[in-house]
Amino acid sequence: MLKCLLFRRPRRQDLLAYSVSIVSIVLISVSASATELESRIARGGRLYDNWITVLKSDAPKDNHPAWPAANTNKTGAVTWRCKSCHGWDYKGRDGAYATGSYKTGIAGITNFSNAELGRVVAIMGDKTHGLGEKLKEQDLQDLALFVSKGQIDLDGMIERANKKPKGDVAKGEIYYNTICAGCHAKDGTMPTDMPESLGKLANDNPWEATHKIFNGQPAEAMPAMRALDGHITADLLAYVATLQKTK
Repeated sequence: MLKCLLFRRPRRQDLLAYSVSIVSIVLISVSASATELESRIARGGRLYDNWITVLKSDAPKDNHPAWPAANTNKTGAVTWRCKSCHGWDYKGRDGAYATGSYKTGIAGITNFSNAELGRVVAIMGDKTHGLGEKLKEQDLQDLALFVSKGQIDLDGMIERANKKPKGDVAKGEIYYNTICAGCHAKDGTMPTDMPESLGKLANDNPWEATHKIFNGQPAEAMPAMRALDGHITADLLAYVATLQKTK
């Protein structure tokens, strides 16, 4: 039809049909784009992990306003990371951060699962959280998507009492060797600038390891496994926990 329109004066019905076709294509494109949220949720997960690194922002020198003065174990930029207060397991004071160097007494984010996005954005921008002046609107929206739509029931993947992953080690080995080993090596000790081996991380803090498997590593070309079946992440974690603990 388009070729015909170029070589003769178009009839009204041709123009109408052509316009409808273009509008349909645009609507389909916008609809497809609007419904693909997994990549934005994964980005929100990386922002939750470390928005300073993701956005290449200047690291705050002062403690976050909500960071309790009683906790002197952590200072400066690390206190601004969402995970530092709310935890890798999203339970805050009721989870793994009930004790240890990240103990703050601050609640987790589990109560905001499926919360209205505008409400989450408003809370992140309030005086308590102070992110309204640090993050752009798109960043706040992606972070809110993670908080509302991206939380995983990690107790279904990890035994809380002993930190043992519940996945299938044999299946996890296949996934690891075909997806992860190219960057992390067969023994989980690469890249060289990684502070600890994957095996150590999976045993010491399986919640952190799981969060990163689902969402990727901030500012790194690590694939986010969020769009795949959650059993794959559970199996990967189980296998990674068997890798060597030292680099």
